[in-house]
Amino acid sequence: MMTTAAQEAYQPADGTIPALPHHDGSRLYVSNATPRLGETIRVRVRIPASNPYTGVKLHSLVDDEMHLEDARPILRTPDEIWYEAPLPVHNPVTRYRFALLRDGGFDWLNALGVFDREVSDVYDFRVTTFAPSPAWNREGATYQIFPDRFARSRQSAERSAPDWAHPTAWSATPLAYGVETGRQWYGGDLKGIEEHLEYIHDLGFTTVYLTPCFPARSVHRYDASTFDHIDPLLGGDEALRSLARACHARGMRIMGDLTLNHTGSSHEWFQRALHDPNSEERDYYLWNRYPDDYVAWMGIKALPKLNWTSAKLVDRMIRGASSSAGKWLGGESGLDGWRIDVANQTGRWAAMDENHMVATTIRHTVDELTDGNGTLIAEYMPDATRDLDGDGWQGVMNYAAFSHPLWMWVASPDSGVKRFGFDVTFPRRDGTAMVGTMRELLAQIPWKVAESQWNLIDSHDSARILTLTRNPHVAHAALGMMMTYPGVPMAFAGDERDAVGVTGEESRTPMDWDAPEDAHCATMSRYRDLLTLRSTSSALTHGGLRWVNVQADAVAYLREDANDRLLVVAARRGGQHVRVTRDLLGGGDPQLVCGEGTMEPGDHGALFTLPDAGYGIWRLGDLDVPRW
Repeated sequence: MMTTAAQEAYQPADGTIPALPHHDGSRLYVSNATPRLGETIRVRVRIPASNPYTGVKLHSLVDDEMHLEDARPILRTPDEIWYEAPLPVHNPVTRYRFALLRDGGFDWLNALGVFDREVSDVYDFRVTTFAPSPAWNREGATYQIFPDRFARSRQSAERSAPDWAHPTAWSATPLAYGVETGRQWYGGDLKGIEEHLEYIHDLGFTTVYLTPCFPARSVHRYDASTFDHIDPLLGGDEALRSLARACHARGMRIMGDLTLNHTGSSHEWFQRALHDPNSEERDYYLWNRYPDDYVAWMGIKALPKLNWTSAKLVDRMIRGASSSAGKWLGGESGLDGWRIDVANQTGRWAAMDENHMVATTIRHTVDELTDGNGTLIAEYMPDATRDLDGDGWQGVMNYAAFSHPLWMWVASPDSGVKRFGFDVTFPRRDGTAMVGTMRELLAQIPWKVAESQWNLIDSHDSARILTLTRNPHVAHAALGMMMTYPGVPMAFAGDERDAVGVTGEESRTPMDWDAPEDAHCATMSRYRDLLTLRSTSSALTHGGLRWVNVQADAVAYLREDANDRLLVVAARRGGQHVRVTRDLLGGGDPQLVCGEGTMEPGDHGALFTLPDAGYGIWRLGDLDVPRW
């Protein structure tokens, strides 16, 4: 994790990271994370008293030119000095870092750490004028449902299978590979979800996220044939409205899944485009040679790619209340936001790049129809940082910056799970590699975007965490991190019931509602306990992040704000010892509040030990910190 000479001098061989100069974009350090253009806010940095620094200057960019401000000390304790500086917000995205003054020169502190050399602006801290996702997303927890596999209502038995579908028994294991995976119809519907909302609510989840519900020729429904109606196999339009009302009546939120990159080849727009060269819809799609050769997602001809240079497509699909995106949003019977499928590819093809236009246009529609209280999350498998200033997508499904590095830390060498896009299984990397990736990508986005992103340990597109780890204790380590890392935990339905699956297709397993009552109670209790902690801890919803120990098989970090401080320890092997220095512990003895582990105090700190792979979360004593 520590790569610069200035940092390496502080890190012992056992992975312990003593207190270092620190700032992040959380409330503890920034007076206003969403300022108005032209406003001057205040930012703070904490410097350990043992460090050699004698002062601090704030470096920012104004119209892309250097601007310096002196920071003044505002609080001195036996262990640290807090400095504060004014930050003028002259541009919508303002980048800044700190110059830590010392005899003979200075070091830089940016979002990646302390450097004793010149640094790029890429890793500067960022504050923006763009509103974050609403509090219900940032402070909540999301439960992903694949509608065909969650629950069947009584009405489901009355529906006939369409010509493309293969009716499948609820107890059958889904296929893992092949075209037939999208044709196995189990018969789950929206009414079935509504009938089990209390189960989801009781676990502690606050948002239901549904994968696509529009009519299609597959059970995954990413090949929509229309956006005007909800699939009758799921209960139709009224079933979605009823489910939305039921969610809202419980104080929950509901989000849909919309594909803006492509439609299905059976979509009414594409069929019109294909058969009428003079139609408006012809311009909705990309063609190599009309009509025989059209551009398709990943070359799959069932998924023709949309052309976002078409102004009429923009109006019809994403702009305003009458658009495909808008008609399902808002009110007691409407959705509270969208998750956008393959958002990274949307609007991009060869030299064309309309991605930002698409993101900001649909963002305006979401804001307009939810009175600024809607959420817009994008699916990105690769690095999303270049698209995450926050004026369009509010955040992403956090594969690149959370899931991928975590999976490579917890993956069993003999899991048989293949890395996305590779014909090889997941490589196993150590904790230093995992944390290095997480820090590098987190350092390139505004903190309020980080708070909005969905952190996941699996999904409908991946192997289940139990299959990847082949060890429930290691799976618990991943779960503990998902629930406590900056951002929003997102669980795929069935994880809490020990579901398995080697591919995304096999992972779309039906819920085992007929299992014995105590079959999954231990895992479900973990979910309840962790989500209860999250709902009652301001440190987890709004606190900053400090890594305090990084080893090959164990890592530890602090989540803290002015009112609450938590230490999270996660290990992929049992018997791991994690030392935390005294100056980070605060007053009083740490108290275990979730998970397993022991704490042994010492003269210079404390030693935390996990008996097996898993997690332990301790509440720490207060530190004297300045308040706004």
